[in-house]
Amino acid sequence: MSKKQFFLGMLLAALIGGMVALAGVSFLIKPQSAGGFDEKQQASFVNMLSGENFTIPDGINFVASAQAVTPAVVHVNSQVAYTPKSERDPIEEFFGFPDPRDGQGRPGGDMPVSSGSGVIISSDGYIVTNNHVVDGATKIDISLENNKRYEATVIGTDPTTDLALLKIEATDLPFVRFGDSDNTKIGEWVLAVGNPFNLNSTVTAGIISAKARNIGILRGVENNLQIESFLQTDAVVNPGNSGGALVNLAGELIGINTAIASNTGTFAGYSFAVPSTLVKKVMDDLMKYGAVQRGLLGVQIQNVSPELADYLDKKFPVEQGVYVGSVNENSAGQEAGLKEGDIIIGIDGKPVNNVANLQELVARKRPGDKIDVEYIRDGKTSKTTATLKNFSGDTNIVKREVPKTYTFEGLQFEDVKEQTKTQLEISGGAVIKSIGNETWRKAGARNGFIITSVISDSGRTRISSAQEMIDFLEETQGEEIVVLGMFPDGTEYYFEVGGN
Repeated sequence: MSKKQFFLGMLLAALIGGMVALAGVSFLIKPQSAGGFDEKQQASFVNMLSGENFTIPDGINFVASAQAVTPAVVHVNSQVAYTPKSERDPIEEFFGFPDPRDGQGRPGGDMPVSSGSGVIISSDGYIVTNNHVVDGATKIDISLENNKRYEATVIGTDPTTDLALLKIEATDLPFVRFGDSDNTKIGEWVLAVGNPFNLNSTVTAGIISAKARNIGILRGVENNLQIESFLQTDAVVNPGNSGGALVNLAGELIGINTAIASNTGTFAGYSFAVPSTLVKKVMDDLMKYGAVQRGLLGVQIQNVSPELADYLDKKFPVEQGVYVGSVNENSAGQEAGLKEGDIIIGIDGKPVNNVANLQELVARKRPGDKIDVEYIRDGKTSKTTATLKNFSGDTNIVKREVPKTYTFEGLQFEDVKEQTKTQLEISGGAVIKSIGNETWRKAGARNGFIITSVISDSGRTRISSAQEMIDFLEETQGEEIVVLGMFPDGTEYYFEVGGN
């Protein structure tokens, strides 16, 4: 074969190959008689999830848990009384609730609304949420996943754990069963269910990344009895998730989502939930007694750490535990024989690694309950039994006293609490609890406002109790009056109410 014939043969082969390739591409891109995106998408990729060779590993199927829990997680909207603030609120920093001083929160305008989540825990309408979701609320609206709406009443609150119990009048509701947060393990899958940014029924997934975490968010609680022993997760939680459910893959409630670690107010990696063992105890207390029963050991405690060892110039026999700095007189700890310098390492057979862990275990108990305390003294491990006491130093159960309410033409008043009198340095007054009178609402009356005096045609009258306010209104019915007083933070304010 000549060189010329060889090159002609190669050229002919290339031309034939090119034509075949063009024909193939033309066939592939030729529009087919498709019936829509159903047919187009069927031809795109194989659905691996429905393939017979694909199976979801046991224990990480989120679908069943999400379907079981979502109908029982509700949207909570709270109308909040005007209560101006003089300092930053850490809860607001975490969840971005509106400052009543801004916009619609000004006196005379509409009351601000905070939005959060809640979890139905019984078929007859009991709901658990965070205290900061309903704190100061004058009206609480509940929206179910099916869009049914209810107005809730507050059964009780506990600022020391940031929990609250609500009740709606309904039956046969879906609810979430309590799980045992003690049995959760670091690395276990969990789901967070709530209403972030008013996006109802949002489900996110993550793992338990730590237990018994204290982040210092409940500072400033009365009597310094706050309990922070959070479950830490990396499930995405944002403003509006507060009070929502943290559940395991069996659909059991293992925590109430409460806070996020963030410099911006939105999710940045970690969220924190009150463990279900503590939630259940607080809910039982609020339902039975209207107030949380706190059993106290009566000791001042710190985490065992190298820094504490250096400060005390001591060598601790363990790397983890709770150091007893002092023991209160006539306390449960003193009666049980605990002494300064003891290191508590266990409660009721459960290991205690830090203060948060110890506080949670004790907070599950009531006054009069006994706990077994394991501790180290002078290098030797011992055990003792302590009978817990309440804040007053005895073992009595404390029931919440419901304040008496006084009513007049759609208005409801209560006496000022002693604690509020002390804080505001006032001798008394009448607190507005409910405003069903449109004239008063338009005039600028707000729930929570403390009336200290009123002015009528006959002059100025000081008000020291709710009954005195009712008596005044009955005597001046139909007159124009000026109402003077202050909000719970001490901000003074007045408004005029026209006659009939």
